[in-house]
Parts: sequence; structure tokens; C-alpha cells
Amino acid sequence: MGMLQFLDWREVDSASNIVEIFENRAALHPSRMMVSGHNALISWGDMAKAVRGFSTSYGERIKDKDVAVFMSNGAEFLMTYLSVLFCGGRPALFNAAMPRQSGAKLMEELRPEMVFADHPLEFQPDAVIVDASMIKGWVEMDADAPNRCTSGDAPSTYFYSGGTTGSPKRILYTQAQVLHAGARMQCAWPLEEGEVFLLIAPFSHIYGFLAGICLPLQCGGTSVIPERFHPADVIDLIEKEKVSVLGGGPPAIYQAIMAALDLANRDISSLRVCPGGGAGFPADVHRQWYETTGLRIYEGYGMTEGAPISANNEERGFKIGTVGRAVPGVSLRIVDVETGAREMPAGEAGEICIKGPHMMRGYCNNAEETASVVRDGWIHTGDIGTLDEEGFLTITDRKKEMILHKGFNVFPREVEEALISHPAVTGVCVVGAPDDRSGEVVIAYVTLKAGETVSEEDLIEASKQYLVRYKLPSRIEFLDALPLTPAGKLDRMALKTRAKQDIVAA
Repeated sequence: MGMLQFLDWREVDSASNIVEIFENRAALHPSRMMVSGHNALISWGDMAKAVRGFSTSYGERIKDKDVAVFMSNGAEFLMTYLSVLFCGGRPALFNAAMPRQSGAKLMEELRPEMVFADHPLEFQPDAVIVDASMIKGWVEMDADAPNRCTSGDAPSTYFYSGGTTGSPKRILYTQAQVLHAGARMQCAWPLEEGEVFLLIAPFSHIYGFLAGICLPLQCGGTSVIPERFHPADVIDLIEKEKVSVLGGGPPAIYQAIMAALDLANRDISSLRVCPGGGAGFPADVHRQWYETTGLRIYEGYGMTEGAPISANNEERGFKIGTVGRAVPGVSLRIVDVETGAREMPAGEAGEICIKGPHMMRGYCNNAEETASVVRDGWIHTGDIGTLDEEGFLTITDRKKEMILHKGFNVFPREVEEALISHPAVTGVCVVGAPDDRSGEVVIAYVTLKAGETVSEEDLIEASKQYLVRYKLPSRIEFLDALPLTPAGKLDRMALKTRAKQDIVAA
């Protein structure tokens, strides 16, 4: 095998905007497949034609306007996003499965000029429904609309974050910030020309946006998009499409793939990069994936307020249990949880603070929340972690997920690591539930390998070799599957609600 020829991530920083990157790539290889989805195949050249056809239809109306996009991953999403930017509009990206009341509230706050979706929206009946036939029509128009995309500090894309309170808050990325974020994502996970991506996380999520939109655009790649996430389908696609970059995401994605019965007999040798993020990876997941595939999971860290922040890779260093070193241009520090003012020594836990060229400047129309998160130019993430002497960052937990049991701080991840080390366990989520005597008690939800039988007492006894007594779960409940959010993360809020209800009912 020859030496890998990585593209220079710095070239992304020097572009005018993401549309320029797209246009240059489409001109270089118009016949290369850009999107291979369950309901649409489209080349780079045809995508460029579709963007101009869309602009001919809507360009004058949406120039300098806010535009809402409610779509699942696919050619429709990518075409609509690039087209709105091409027209000089400002796309706001929303999860396709937005509930009616939440969608209506967000539209009232944004007040977009137009709404585009890939399915009818109950709360927005005038939304334009984009489908494969519409894209085909725009391709066949062979239009010659001008590129009106802005650049520099001009507005680019709106994302929504739950922040530290959980309520959706709008964040505006400038054109330069989108480029800086994409460049650093590429630095974190170096790319060759024409990579083949299998994309799982929603493009409306910051991780899915960077991994599913920015990275394929930056390397002129092909995006393979499954209709849904099912381990057997994912393995089929890796083998058939010769996927080189797995979209990855949280540990649950990798655990589900490894649980597939015939993985050992499949040819997934095309895989080269396996990124991970969105939740902490237990060491056992790293070990099992490496033993199964011979590949490492390159764990990283980011958030909607600024991503990526840090990452593990071979070039910048790799250390299991950490989320790597800061990517270029990003500064990290750990401060005390109580005041947020005192910097902690190496190895001591505290709140993670970040600063960098792609970090948000504030929440739109929300000065109060901005002031609580952005202080003296630093974003206070709400995550708890440590920095070691070599600059590797370890995430301990979310500040708001810390469990206060009998006056002691219990971080769910530590308990989860202990439980998942048991050979019968495939998944764990630990949450706190209110308790009159203890303040909060530790509740664990666990899934087991098919055919395995383990008792609550067995797991608690096994955990004693890792945990002091006050960190042991008060109750362990066995589930067939752990609930996931649309982004593929463990749905802790659902399990917190369940734990609270169970306590009240007891």
C-alpha cells in the first residue's frame, strides 16, 4: 500500500465560502457521484446544475433573507442548503422530525421568508416540499444564475443548541466560521481526495453538518446515505460502496454495529477513518472495535457553540479515554465549577472553557443566556473535564448531569464505565433521580448481549472493584434497548423522566 496523500486542511481556511469549495470541486469532477441515497443518486455536475435551477426559481425572493430547512439526510437537504447560500440567503437547519408545537414556536421566533422541507409540515402548511423530481427539473433547466453567496463575517448558517438549559437557542455562524470549523474538522480527521463517506448523524446537528456536509465537500467525496440506521444495512453499504470514512458518532452506533451477527465474515477493509463523538466512549468500546476491525475510533469533542474543539488522531496524538488535543487555533482551560474564575491545575477536574476562530459570538436575541455562557471571550461549556500535562482533554461529564448523592459528586460516566466492563453488558446509561433522604440516587439502565442472563446483584458486585460505595447504583433496570435521540445519542432526558416516575410510583 502506498503512502496516504492527505489534503491540506489550511486551504479550506483561505476559501471565500463553502459554496466556492463546492463550485471548484464540481468543476474538477462533474461526473463523480456526489450523493448515493436510498431515493436519489446525483453527480457533482448535476448538483451544480440543480443549485442554479433552484436559484432561478427562488433566488430573488430569498436573497438576504432567513430560510428554514426541515429535512432528513439526503440529496434534497444538501441541494437546498447549498442553494440557499448560493442565492445569498441564510439557512436555518432543523431536525426533520420536529414536533408540531416546537416547530411552530421556533418559526414564530425566526420568521423566515421561506420554509423548505422534504415532507408536509403541520405547523407550516406553505412549506415548499423538495423531492427527487423537483431536483431533476432544476438539473434539466441548465440555468445560468449568478452566485450571490456572501463571504467573511457575513451571516451564513443558523444552528440550534440546547445550551446549558435545554431550551433551543439560535446560533449564527458566519461564512468564515463555517470554513474555520470545516478546516479544523479535516485537520482532526485528515482526508484523501475523493473519500467515500457513510453518513449517519443528521445534517441539522453540528456533528452531522461538519462530518456530512463540510468534509465531503472539502475532499470532493461521495456521500452514501442509508434510509435509516440499521447495523446490517450499514455493514452492507460499507462493503458494497467501499466506504472509507464511517460517519460514526456516539458509542451506541459502534456498539450496534459490533452486535451484528455476521460482522466478522464481512469485508469492511475499505474503512480507514472511524470518528467518534457526541458522548464519552468507554475504554471497552475502543478495545472491542479495535479487536473486531483492526481500526481505532478517533474520538473528538465539540458542541454547537463551537466545533470541533479537540480530537485524537495519529498526527496530533492518540490516547484512549481522552478526546484528544485541541485542534489548531483553539485554546482550552479548566476552571473551578463554583465560580468559573479559578484555573485548575493539570489533572484536576473543572468546567471546560474554550476559545477559537469558529466559536460562537452569542445566542441570537438572547443577551442573558449569552452573558452566562460567554465570559471574557471564553465559552463556558457546561462540561466537566481535565487537561493532562500533554494537553489531552478528558471529559468527565456534563455539569448538569452530575449526581449529588449524600453530599458527594457522582459523575455518570464513571459508573457507566464500571458497568460496561462486565462482559455481558452492551450498553449503559446512568442518571440521577430525586430522593428525600439522599438528595439524589444513582439509577442505571443496562442492555445485555443476546442470550446472557445477569442479575442486578451480579453487576453491583462486579462494579465494586471500580467504584466506592456511594457511587454504586441504587437500582439497575434491564432494557431491551436504550432510547436514542434523533442524533443517535443516549436520550438521558427520557431515562431521567422514567427514573423520576419510578421513584414516585414506588
